[in-house]
Amino acid sequence: MGHTLSSLYPVHRRAPVYRPKAFVVDDLATLHADIRSGGLATLVSVTGSGLVATHLPLLLRESDGPFGTLLGHISLANTQWKETDSGIEALAIFTGPETYVTPNWYAAKQETGRVVPTWNYAAIHAWGRPVFFQDADRLRDLVTQLTDKFEAGFPAPWRVADAPENYIESQLKAIVGFEMRITRIEGKRKFNQNRSAEDRQGVIRGLRELGAQGDTRKTEVADLMENIESEPPAGY
Repeated sequence: MGHTLSSLYPVHRRAPVYRPKAFVVDDLATLHADIRSGGLATLVSVTGSGLVATHLPLLLRESDGPFGTLLGHISLANTQWKETDSGIEALAIFTGPETYVTPNWYAAKQETGRVVPTWNYAAIHAWGRPVFFQDADRLRDLVTQLTDKFEAGFPAPWRVADAPENYIESQLKAIVGFEMRITRIEGKRKFNQNRSAEDRQGVIRGLRELGAQGDTRKTEVADLMENIESEPPAGY
């Protein structure tokens, strides 16, 4: 007898994010804020061809469901929307600031030499079952919201209405929208919380030095590390 994908990958078989206690982020408001501030996400789902991933921007509707609902769209030509097994949770991955950390920045290097390189990063994993749709009005509303979100920082934001109506209509026919109510969500901020305060400060100084040379990613990580330093331990 053959097996369905759902039987081969039962829903209860869950693979949580590896999160040592020092790096755990469980506060829903913080997770939502990080999702809203993010850009590109990755939607991973199980299909008849195995795991399939699509990179795309997503919107978060916070009040829909206990953990919120994610909304996005993919190309009509992308068969992920047709082949995704609806009986298995899909996974949306959001990544935040990240950077390599050299052991040279740790105070412990001079004290004991017992140091190794690492990578600092932030990530959120959100699971759910995407429901795909092709309704033109819903798609127009979705792309309008996405556009308004990412155009908001420009002096003269581009609007969907700026393009010819017949062109927008043709573009809407070439995409498929989806909503994915989040059934569980996990966040991780790995920024040297497991090391001494002296080591963390050494990393921040090293990142600041590189940031001053034009590497804005290093400055972004340093800023986040300083914010974490000022937060109460109960937040993690």
